[in-house]
Amino acid sequence: MRLTRRDTLRLMGYAAAMAGTKGALGEMADLPVTAGPFKGTRESLGAYAVPDWFRDAKFGIWAHWGPQSAIEDGDWYARNMYMQDSRQYKDHVARFGHPSKVGYKDVVDVWTADKWDPDHLMSLYKKAGAKYFVSMGVHHDNFDLWNSKYQPRWNAVSRGPKKDVVGIWQKAAQKQGLKFGVSEHLWISYKWFATSHGSDATGPMAGVPYDGIDPKFADLYHVANVKQFAKEKLDFTDDDITEVWKQHWFNRMRDLVSNYQPDLLYTDGHLPFEEYGLAMVANLYNESAKRNGGVTQAVYNSKREQDCAIGTCLLDRERGVSDGVWPNPWQTDTCIGQWHYNRGQKYKSAKKVIDLLVDIVSKNGNLLLNFPLPASGELDADEMKTLDGITAWMAVNNEGIYASRPWKIHGDGPAMKVVVATGNFNEDKKPDLTAQDVRFTMKGKDVFAFVMGAPTGDVTIAPLGSSSAQQPGKIANVTLLGYDDKVEWTQDAAGLKVKAMGKPMSEIGVTYKVTMA
Repeated sequence: MRLTRRDTLRLMGYAAAMAGTKGALGEMADLPVTAGPFKGTRESLGAYAVPDWFRDAKFGIWAHWGPQSAIEDGDWYARNMYMQDSRQYKDHVARFGHPSKVGYKDVVDVWTADKWDPDHLMSLYKKAGAKYFVSMGVHHDNFDLWNSKYQPRWNAVSRGPKKDVVGIWQKAAQKQGLKFGVSEHLWISYKWFATSHGSDATGPMAGVPYDGIDPKFADLYHVANVKQFAKEKLDFTDDDITEVWKQHWFNRMRDLVSNYQPDLLYTDGHLPFEEYGLAMVANLYNESAKRNGGVTQAVYNSKREQDCAIGTCLLDRERGVSDGVWPNPWQTDTCIGQWHYNRGQKYKSAKKVIDLLVDIVSKNGNLLLNFPLPASGELDADEMKTLDGITAWMAVNNEGIYASRPWKIHGDGPAMKVVVATGNFNEDKKPDLTAQDVRFTMKGKDVFAFVMGAPTGDVTIAPLGSSSAQQPGKIANVTLLGYDDKVEWTQDAAGLKVKAMGKPMSEIGVTYKVTMA
């Protein structure tokens, strides 16, 4: 079937987005920005500064949850189910049928959320120490998790759980006093979902088009250049994405911000589409300023270092950490397992999460941690074990985390000898931390020394010695967080030496609060 341009726009669900919009027709883009301190330019956004609430918060929890999680078959299901050699394609055929007949459009209703209790979950997350919560707003699958003006057929109010997931999460977070964020992964959907336009290369269904080619569903699957984008390797760039899609993305993001006023907006990738992206960020910041006496309190995340080099945004590293103290605040986003719920997944232990958190905070960063939820919306038993371990440690040691700042160095110990280049996806390249490893933060006159394991005897912290290169000065007092009795300690040229305290309070690690004279 040959589609006219008018048909294409209509079938992609752009009619609403096009109201009053010239940019989608190849002329000047229609990028309305709420009045405020910022314009949609690099120069204007260069004056942005990360708000103190984020610098003080240090720890957030994320629900990377949507229709793909409901399938409970791991990451990127909606893309991989249209790739014949993938595990998820084979699982889909066995469970639902061939994707030429039963496609992603048909399985979104598996997402029931029938045991989802957002107030209960949020209370658990707050108890675990989270100071902000992030809901997924829309993944690469082009399915919005709110009552979307520009995606009316494919959203969580129309299909699946038939609930305003973003709005319900927001109310639960605000009830617990947590800042609220939303993640958007939409910008790359135009390329990412092009696999739905392909077909099997071999076998009895070879050459039979998948359901993504049906123009009736172009508002979900797009009208994409199949030859260009339906490849196994995805090109995560703006190249060859149409102005129509860029305008549509902007409209959906503006709708999201207007309706939910997030304190944080996360983009999965770089700040996309230049003037469209810059206008979107300016609008986010100006909406925040309008609610906060003219001062922007919102945070926007980009994963491209250049975007955040001068103001503009906060740098986010996916599953990655800095190799040292970073001059500006930053964030690691990671997961205890896969991003989307995967049955039988082995999760990070509480020890691994706390090691990451303390290491990241010591380097001027925050940790945003995803707990993947299944179709029901209820944490499984193994996830609860990890969450309970985090909760127990944070209840004792959080004084050295919240509102802290980096010390002169971020750490000491054998793990420091393993140099891992700063970047994304490097967290698994770092060695596990032990009781021989120490991480530092500071708050006023107090230096917090985190011993990253259970000490089995006396502890010596060399950088706090009177003759160390860090020149910490004279120590006035030392206490052990969570321990009421007096701590026996001395300071000499070799370091701060603390007498063994008997059985350690936590196998994860302990924290000494060192007050300087």
